[in-house]
Amino acid sequence: MSQWSQVQQLEIKFLEQVDQFYDDNFPMEIRHLLAQWIESQDWEAASNNEAMATILLQNLLIQVDEQLDRVSQEKNLLLIHNLKRIRKLLQGKYHGNPMHIAVIISNCLREERRILAAASMPVQGPLEKSLQNSVVSERQRNVEHKVSAIKNSAQMTDQDVKYLEDLQEEFDFRYKTIQSLEQSDKNSALIKQEMLALQAMLNTLDYKRKEVLSKIGRVIHEIDMLMSNMLTEELLDWKRRQQIACIGGPLHGGLDQLQNCFTLLAESLFQVRRQLEKLDELLTRLTYDGDPIPVQRPQLLEKVNFLLYNLFRNSFVVERQPCMPTHPQRPMVLKTLIQFTVKLRLLIKLPELNYQIRVKATIDNNRRFVLCGTHVKAMNMDESANGSLSVEFRHLQPKEMKSSAGSKGNEGPHMVTEELHSISFETQVCLYGLTINLETSSLPVVMISNVSQLPNAWASIIWYNLSTNDPQNLSFFNNPPAATLSQLLEVLSWQFSSYVGRGLNSEQLNMLAEKLMGQQVSYNDYQLSWAKFCKEHLPGKSFTFWVWLEAILDLIKKHILPLWIDGYVMGFVSKEKERILLKDKTPGTFLLRFSESNLGGITFTWVDQLENGDVTFHSVEPYNKGRLSALPFADILRDYKVIMADNVPENPLKYLYPDIPKDKAFGKHYSCQPNEVSKPSDGGGKGYVPSVFIPVSKILNDSTEPHSPSDLLPMSPSVYAVLREHLSPTVIETAVCCKLFHL
Repeated sequence: MSQWSQVQQLEIKFLEQVDQFYDDNFPMEIRHLLAQWIESQDWEAASNNEAMATILLQNLLIQVDEQLDRVSQEKNLLLIHNLKRIRKLLQGKYHGNPMHIAVIISNCLREERRILAAASMPVQGPLEKSLQNSVVSERQRNVEHKVSAIKNSAQMTDQDVKYLEDLQEEFDFRYKTIQSLEQSDKNSALIKQEMLALQAMLNTLDYKRKEVLSKIGRVIHEIDMLMSNMLTEELLDWKRRQQIACIGGPLHGGLDQLQNCFTLLAESLFQVRRQLEKLDELLTRLTYDGDPIPVQRPQLLEKVNFLLYNLFRNSFVVERQPCMPTHPQRPMVLKTLIQFTVKLRLLIKLPELNYQIRVKATIDNNRRFVLCGTHVKAMNMDESANGSLSVEFRHLQPKEMKSSAGSKGNEGPHMVTEELHSISFETQVCLYGLTINLETSSLPVVMISNVSQLPNAWASIIWYNLSTNDPQNLSFFNNPPAATLSQLLEVLSWQFSSYVGRGLNSEQLNMLAEKLMGQQVSYNDYQLSWAKFCKEHLPGKSFTFWVWLEAILDLIKKHILPLWIDGYVMGFVSKEKERILLKDKTPGTFLLRFSESNLGGITFTWVDQLENGDVTFHSVEPYNKGRLSALPFADILRDYKVIMADNVPENPLKYLYPDIPKDKAFGKHYSCQPNEVSKPSDGGGKGYVPSVFIPVSKILNDSTEPHSPSDLLPMSPSVYAVLREHLSPTVIETAVCCKLFHL
């Protein structure tokens, strides 16, 4: 079943979440019509490879054209209209930046996987629940409402300033008219009446000046309160959501809404600034005793400038954290001399700033590393599909300084991956007489010199972003805090949903909790140490919990991904639990679980019944990536044979737990049918007879376990038939004992 088909079967509350991230950037119609094709493409790789993204965009448009031809024949007028509009939209929006649509589609697919994983959980995890707090949503709506109200107030004040300007011009004209009269004319009754009218007008001017200044003051106060409270909280919440998204959590939205708020506030402040400048012009033409402008205007202008400084400083954010294109799902882990990308955005989107802001990237000032490549670029509105004012660095490389290279050998592997660094960015904004210096930094990154350090480095990134919302605590691992076990398990499930397409259910998480704690525990409030997670070896093992789990992720990704996504790999179940599950099942029922003693190993256990009615269990020794590189796991399950005593080899695997016929579960993943295996006489070029490897398991009467892991590879029925045709039973028995046949 395709991922999109699974999405369509979700409950309405999950479908509403899916609906939120499909818009004109990537219309749901295209996702629906091209579901299988979209899921078969590597959008993650294309999101960091422009050439690949260009090809995928072209192919996407071709797929849309093919759908257009199909619906045209069906004369579906509405769908024809929508597809034509969508094709024009996609081509126009992404022609100059094909990687952006790759990022969007990759994120949509990832978010679908996360929602599917969440739907399989009995309850929402504590982290995800906190991110979807209704109080936060209400605050977002309040911020947008207040920003809109502030913008309207500033525009209304513009009208008041214009009225004041018109009133003063009329006063100036009438006053100068009287001043131009002869002295004798000034004593007339008519002129005296005019002077009284001018005095009344001056009183009105004074009142309107005070009123305008009061309104400007209220607008400034409202902006100040909004920035100090709700807008600051919104920005901090977005940064926290970004942290969580970086370690596999829900996609963080809301940046476009924040940009809209920041931009409207900046426009309002500049509008107020112009109003104060206009009042200064009016002051130069007319002032009087008790004039409020020279008293209040300087204070108001100082406050406006202060708010603009703070607004600009807060608006300079890292939109996409540093990430190597080769490892898109492991952001903030950077390898020396390997390029990484990072994207910044200024949330104040003003046309006057396009191509006027040059951003410089540097690494933290410990002088151990430097950045090579293009580290100064101009922000612009052309590279982003949504027209945001942003800049993306795509060719930065961290390089270790020679002076520190000599000490690297003295550092332990954990010391390397627990050392945090920061990529810093600085720029300067010059606008309307203001000069504002801006600085921001990435979340802490971990530098590695060898890809073998990646698992422990990623563990450091997970632990940091799970445990703190401080964006710059580079000394965090000097004394790393404990993490709540329930939150950690939620993050571990995210590793599976984001990396291999299916998260963990409650039973699987319970097994991980038991493995971490050594016993069955209620893990809601349990605190787990960093050492227990990533530094201390598991009891009786030569590896840590995290190394064991990372090896399983790698195994799934490279060798059993379709089986995992289909939900046929129970995986995380102890030996004791698997026997409880299997003991009452039909003989031949089996389940798949990950090895607890071998890194990156998977095994299967089946239940059998002896002649006396006793139940017995058989477990093959684990298959690792070396074995699975040669033989697909689904084929192993199909063709697996055992020889018990002197009986004919047979496949003992009948039903996948609880009662799914094996071929029904795995049939679509078989690489070929057994009868497609060639006989030795069918081939053999250049005088050679083709060879096939046929290891066979043998179970003795006094044993319920196979002899060795090398005995556990499959033999198909057709191959065994070939053996029986060309070899005697004695020769077959001898070959089985030698583990390997060469035909």
